[in-house]
Amino acid sequence: MKTAHFSYKERRLSYRFSENEGPLLVFIHGFCEDSRMWEEFIRPFQRDYRILLPELPGFGASEVISPLSIAEMAEALQLCLEDFGADSYALIGHSMGGYVALAFARQALAAQRQSKLKGLALFHSHPYADSGEKRENRRKSIAFIEENGSERFVAQLIPKLFHKRVPQAEQKLIQYARTHLPKGIQTALAAMAERPDNSRVLTQLDIPVAFIVGGKDTAVPLELSMKQCLLPKIAYIEYLREVGHMGMFEAPEKCQDFLLNYLEQVHK
Repeated sequence: MKTAHFSYKERRLSYRFSENEGPLLVFIHGFCEDSRMWEEFIRPFQRDYRILLPELPGFGASEVISPLSIAEMAEALQLCLEDFGADSYALIGHSMGGYVALAFARQALAAQRQSKLKGLALFHSHPYADSGEKRENRRKSIAFIEENGSERFVAQLIPKLFHKRVPQAEQKLIQYARTHLPKGIQTALAAMAERPDNSRVLTQLDIPVAFIVGGKDTAVPLELSMKQCLLPKIAYIEYLREVGHMGMFEAPEKCQDFLLNYLEQVHK
């Protein structure tokens, strides 16, 4: 994988990419994650697809931009794709990355550039705005980081995302998350708390939409996961009964096979 950089709001943002041929897949990391989370997972895709791994502001090698909304993260993603020279692409977004992908799709519909978007996969994510309780919990997390720093926060957060224990992956993700500046984590928490409902986007897209749902996901309630699956014109659904929020580590082969089959339909 090679690395490149571009500028957004006078800050330096980063992405990684493969140079092979094939349709472009964009894997968007989630909250307190960066592009390194995908390194093992993307291997089966690299034979037939080009891979683009953006790093959202404040994570990985991308500088912090604060304040920042989910919509502005989507604007940064659009600039990333333009910098890379992408003509068409499928987006695969994990958790907060799914929020960014939906905001991106909303902007694409408004700007009439949706023809470039060939596929959208929500990987343990959903289109709905936060509940009042969820917003309050994010505000409490911002205050906790302000008082205690981010290391304790991520050490507590990441293990809770797993239902099946994967100690090596958990420790690696904690190690990566400790490199993110507290301000970037706080900014992302605020952005998620204030994001709008994007469920209408899923009804407007004329492309197949994929959902990976964890039956034991404590971050995305099962009720919301299943409700969203009724919205697109064409939906592909993978329900992982004994998986939490981290299917790419808890059940990698099932998730890979599902996405590969989905992408075959997208690129028929």
